[in-house]
Amino acid sequence: MADSMDIDDSLYSRQRYVLGDSAMQQMAQSAVFLSGMGALGVEIAKNIVLAGVKAVTLHDCKRCEVWDLGTNFFIREEDVVEAVHSRVAELNPYVQVSVSTDVLDDSTDLSFLKRYQCVVLTETKLSLQKRINHFCHSQQPPIKGNPGVVMCMDSRTHGLQTGQSVCFKEINGMTELNGTTHQVTVLSPYSFAIGDTSSFQAFAHGGIFRLVKTPKTFNFEMMEQQLCDPRLLTPDFSKPEVPLQLHTIMLALDAFQEQHARLPSIGCLQDAELLLKFTEEISRTLKNTVSFELVRCVSRCARGCLPPLAAAVGGIASQEVLKALTGKFSPLQQWFYLDAIEVVQPLQYLPAEEFAPRGDRYDALRACIGESMCLKLHKFRVFMVGCGAIGCEMLKNLALLGVGLSRHSGEICITDPDLIEKSNLNRQFLFRPQHIQRPKSTTAAAATLEINPEMQIDAHLNKVCPATEDIYSDAFFSHLNLVVTALDNVEARRYVDSRSVSNQKALLDSGTMGTKGHTEIIVPYLTESYNSHRDPPEEEIPFCTLKSFPAVIEHTIQWARDKFESAFSHKPSMYNMFWQSHSSAQDVLQRMMAGESMEGSFQVIKLLSRRPTHLDHCLALARLKFDKYFKRKALQLLHSFPLDTRLKDGSLFWQSPKRPPSPIEFDLNDPLHFSFVVSAARLFADIYNIPYSEEVKRIFNTSIWHIETDETVKKPDQLKMTVSSEEEREAISQLQEAISSNSVTPGRLRMTPLFFEKDDDTNGHMDFVASASALRAQMYAIEAADRLQTKRIAGKIIPAIATSTAAVAGLVSMELIKVAGGYGFELFKNCFFNLAIPVMVLTETAQVKRTQIRDDISFSIWDRWTIFGHEDFTLSDFMSAVKEEYGIEPTMVVHGVKMLYVPVMPGHNKRLKLTMHKLIKPSAGRKYVDLTVSFAPEVDGDEDLPGPPVRYYFSRESKSGEKA
Repeated sequence: MADSMDIDDSLYSRQRYVLGDSAMQQMAQSAVFLSGMGALGVEIAKNIVLAGVKAVTLHDCKRCEVWDLGTNFFIREEDVVEAVHSRVAELNPYVQVSVSTDVLDDSTDLSFLKRYQCVVLTETKLSLQKRINHFCHSQQPPIKGNPGVVMCMDSRTHGLQTGQSVCFKEINGMTELNGTTHQVTVLSPYSFAIGDTSSFQAFAHGGIFRLVKTPKTFNFEMMEQQLCDPRLLTPDFSKPEVPLQLHTIMLALDAFQEQHARLPSIGCLQDAELLLKFTEEISRTLKNTVSFELVRCVSRCARGCLPPLAAAVGGIASQEVLKALTGKFSPLQQWFYLDAIEVVQPLQYLPAEEFAPRGDRYDALRACIGESMCLKLHKFRVFMVGCGAIGCEMLKNLALLGVGLSRHSGEICITDPDLIEKSNLNRQFLFRPQHIQRPKSTTAAAATLEINPEMQIDAHLNKVCPATEDIYSDAFFSHLNLVVTALDNVEARRYVDSRSVSNQKALLDSGTMGTKGHTEIIVPYLTESYNSHRDPPEEEIPFCTLKSFPAVIEHTIQWARDKFESAFSHKPSMYNMFWQSHSSAQDVLQRMMAGESMEGSFQVIKLLSRRPTHLDHCLALARLKFDKYFKRKALQLLHSFPLDTRLKDGSLFWQSPKRPPSPIEFDLNDPLHFSFVVSAARLFADIYNIPYSEEVKRIFNTSIWHIETDETVKKPDQLKMTVSSEEEREAISQLQEAISSNSVTPGRLRMTPLFFEKDDDTNGHMDFVASASALRAQMYAIEAADRLQTKRIAGKIIPAIATSTAAVAGLVSMELIKVAGGYGFELFKNCFFNLAIPVMVLTETAQVKRTQIRDDISFSIWDRWTIFGHEDFTLSDFMSAVKEEYGIEPTMVVHGVKMLYVPVMPGHNKRLKLTMHKLIKPSAGRKYVDLTVSFAPEVDGDEDLPGPPVRYYFSRESKSGEKA
């Protein structure tokens, strides 16, 4: 197993950034027993198999029913329980998945559990949970479960807290600190104390500290103790009493099931009364009170299942399994209750028939939200942007909820321009190895229809951006109920958000980074939008730091990426553009000799004159680059700033964070030197369209081994022509020589630009970046990074793991139900979580702000004023109509970047008589335009006041068939 993972590292690449090699190896040797293949069990199975444990045994004694189609996304209409096994197994070929249908009850011999490192129980009665809990604790070492004893590393790597430890290195003067670890006391965000250093040498300058992650021991009480005195995590501080109330009701529910051998019947008030009696008895022991409303809610939904809730809890529980197996991150202490009270409680007083079973796949869902809400979901029209990890999980949830059914004229439109890569398979669970290099959207659509064939899914391969506004027009948005983003970048989120706000459509946004996740719910007229808040801009590395003074490995990796872009992407692109825009080399030569300045000509001619024609020329060029980057640059810097250089204040120039470089002499026998030259030569061959052979070492003959690296260029003779610089004369001479030698052929006037692709290990891109970065790090005595870390930084990879993705998609899908039901502001919840710590915070959404124009006139981001015109409608008519309709007269009217009316501009008053058609000149078929309008301030001298967008329809009839 471990060998397979090492060989096929690309499958686990994103997850490895989250967990690290040690934890991955630990998982590769661990077996898990998972009981219960209901909605929650199958979620956990999916996540831990994707994570890459050694083996999983799936246990369940039940047979499939139609009911299960709405809760278990791996069950099809023709299935029996064993069928789930094959679909879970195909998620990851490196995990051994087996199935058990043996009876597991109070009389079962539990010795078979000894071969597992972790036991997970779902849908198990409390008495059996207690028995298995005792058995797991009695083993040596204990079988990890909930509770258990776990060694883990603190996951917080940014910032310091009092009590943490740091290790020092490269300190000048106070050298006693180097290599030692000290506990810190935080004094401010910028300073901390490390104890008494009075006996050390005097501090000189510089130094680096790093956080030392120290293991912690977590002790857990037995289940019996915790049942009576639970330690609870509170996710929502607006209702801090709910976790203990739910703990009480869940114990009462188990007592109800023990006595009656069933769960409470759907909508049965007598069962709700019985459950209340059990709850009151238990609450006296726990010294808390539980409302009958909450008990009634749980009683009605007890037999049902809300798939998004199962997805969210499944993601959280799966992460706890991985913690138990690996000792990575902090375990949950000790109970966690996640509820969907805001979803089901507003439906409490609907007639009992609303929740009654109808013999179809939605019965479990119907028991929770009722038939009317199910119908709203069936009719929903959703646009989802992105079909990656979150997109796959969202489509699964939409399928189980029955969103967008064709027989109810519902639809889900999805779009994603990307193709499936091997690294996607680790968390984008709708995809399989045979899907690699197929489009994500169409493949995800087909896989989703297997879960629920009743859905209507329209799959596109487009980006959603200004260039596709003719496809995703206002008319397109007008038919939607909801927009969902499943994106991995802020820029795309901001654009989709702006389109949603402009078209007054609800938006569900979510994202993950490693074990962290967030959800944001954006509802017209109720909440702020995504663009209402701004994340701090990504900090850029100063140019001088990259060019001459790198201090950390991130600097050398970015430098290597920049070199790749410059040499293999930018220069070839510029070369092609130049020759595409000029008819011939002879024409360029004549114009240059006449003294005409031609942008880019010097660099292009230099590339043409030195263009290699054979692979050994590429190797020679790569060898020159080695000396330029790693020898001559260092010599030049040390010549300009010798090691003893001092600044005006007397301090040394070369002190932390500046590091003096050391020139590197090329050594053919050094694997790193060889790797750089070979990878660079290979990329030069690619851009110059030269066939590349893997057998390059034989080409390292004496001429390349002892290559002249001074690059002295013979100066051309003085030319009799109208040119103004030696550089121009040299370029003309080189072009003349190229033309006279017949080397200016159509093929030599073309290059092939390369575009950095981190995930293809056969293209040589990462070989170049990794070796160039490592050599520059060596030159500046910076601790090198391994290839995986280099790939993450160079490719700006966002660490990802299936558990966080499942949780975030489940949380946002619960909000989808609220949007469909038209719930009030106070019931929507945003969420932030970090499963590593673990912490989860559910908060109310940000209420929309209103901007005051006058005392009685205000607007929010969701408002849009509307004016209907006609063919002869003038600008003056428009301004009068705005005043009549909205009570305030415009002072300025702008369409896009075109100023239609600004009073202070010369001639603008004459425009008042012109028609809106003539001023705007709409394209054929355009029904309306959105105008920016300003209004006069109440006090003279103040700036004009902004207003909401004003949508001007060219005719009243165009409203029904509007087209953006």
